[in-house]
Amino acid sequence: MLDVREMLRRLRLGQSARAIAKELGPSRNTVKDYAGRFERAGLLAGDPIALPTATELEQLLGLHVRAEPTPPRLLPFREEIRELVSAPLQVKVAWERFREAHADIHPSYTAFRRFVRRYVSGDRPRAVMRIEVGPGEEAQVDFGFVGNIPLKPGAEPRKTWAFVLTLSHSRHQYVELVQDQTVPTWLALHRRAFEFLGGVPRKILLDNLKAGIIKASVTDPEAQRAYRECAEAYGFMISPCVARTPEHKGKVERGVQYFRRSFIAGRTFKSIDEANRLALEWVMMTAGERVHGTTHEVPLVVFSERERPALLPLPAVPFEIVEWKQVKLHPDCHVVFGKAYYSAPHVLIGKSLWLRASGFVVQVFHDHRLVATHGRASRPGQRVQNPAHFPPEKLRYFMQHPTWCRQQAAKVGPNTATFVERLLSDKVVDKLRGAQATLRLAEKYSPERLEAACRRALACEAIAFNTLKTMLLRGLDQQPLPGELVPAEPQQRPLFARSFDDLFNPADSATTTKGSTWISFIN
Repeated sequence: MLDVREMLRRLRLGQSARAIAKELGPSRNTVKDYAGRFERAGLLAGDPIALPTATELEQLLGLHVRAEPTPPRLLPFREEIRELVSAPLQVKVAWERFREAHADIHPSYTAFRRFVRRYVSGDRPRAVMRIEVGPGEEAQVDFGFVGNIPLKPGAEPRKTWAFVLTLSHSRHQYVELVQDQTVPTWLALHRRAFEFLGGVPRKILLDNLKAGIIKASVTDPEAQRAYRECAEAYGFMISPCVARTPEHKGKVERGVQYFRRSFIAGRTFKSIDEANRLALEWVMMTAGERVHGTTHEVPLVVFSERERPALLPLPAVPFEIVEWKQVKLHPDCHVVFGKAYYSAPHVLIGKSLWLRASGFVVQVFHDHRLVATHGRASRPGQRVQNPAHFPPEKLRYFMQHPTWCRQQAAKVGPNTATFVERLLSDKVVDKLRGAQATLRLAEKYSPERLEAACRRALACEAIAFNTLKTMLLRGLDQQPLPGELVPAEPQQRPLFARSFDDLFNPADSATTTKGSTWISFIN
């Protein structure tokens, strides 16, 4: 309309159609056509300065009336496409299914996606508000898949992700490639990123990945206990985004995309160490030295001049990587962590406990109270246990080992030591429990009686616990052994006792005669 308005001004000044066409560009016929429209609308006469506006000119000439657009050819299939998209299927999968069902139409994927957006899903462009923060106030973190890279030269390539931390003010970055997204890796990446930057931002903006957030919620998000401990150690605030809103951390989303296209695309790496070394060079030489498209400043310059002095200082002692896990105490008095087993008090069997593991120590808590501490296992399947955690009656067999039994038997006496040794020396049947039960008899009867009973059992070659127990029960340990003489007990002479001679005095003939007769009778 601005060109049409200029034609009207020149015609009012008396310029010819040939001259107007030569200077403005349209053909003479186009100029003559508009001159006829101006004359019919009574616009040729008038002041060249007081021209109607473009909107008024459009209405006076009737140019605002436009033809209705041609309806898209997919419009008759709108309900069918709506069913495919709401299945739910991805738009590309829905497009493939539609092409299979309608081989005669063959819409392009771009046209199909545009139709879905305009006529099916009803999506409309949403207004957004860009938020800028001050130096040192915020950093955004995210993972982005970058393909398969070998762990070391010659190894099989494995899935690899890029961890990207972008400072929201300067847009300076830290990038590192990893091959897992576990909690220890997540915390170690933060520690190395802060050490690379020389300070800590006051807020970390992240999505709801499990290594950082275990419960996604708009109002009550719940962070990993290990990540909370990391935040407390460094002094930053954890700020999770609302679920399915990646635009809330658009700076790092764009940073991941930029890293893929600028550094990863078209490259191959022999190992992940090589890739990380080159990635840091890229961060400093390429990404850090470019003029950022949004801030129109050089990120590394802004970081050095304004953002680094505003970061929180690093703690005096580097943060120790820890991992928290909720575990259950099984009937064998062990919890499972990292494919190893750690004991806890048997009274907590069946209860949920919290386990905190660092590089060298594993701690178990119940209701915020420390109940067990162990050194970390060195291999999968290893059992790390404290004997005090087991019930005493279950622990006896393991604590009273053969060496212990021999030592305790020697304290009772030589016969007990020999009896226990005979039990333990059986090469066919394990009689450790018999030896343990033998030593417990000293508690019920006495060490002296046990020693006597063992002496009798050895003499009779009755090397069995049940035989020994029967001897003590019947008091046979107090009886002499077969073949042993019973020592004569000294007897005290009664007060009125008399000898034979005293009773039968030979001086008395009658008594003597009678006595002889009595003696003969006795004989």
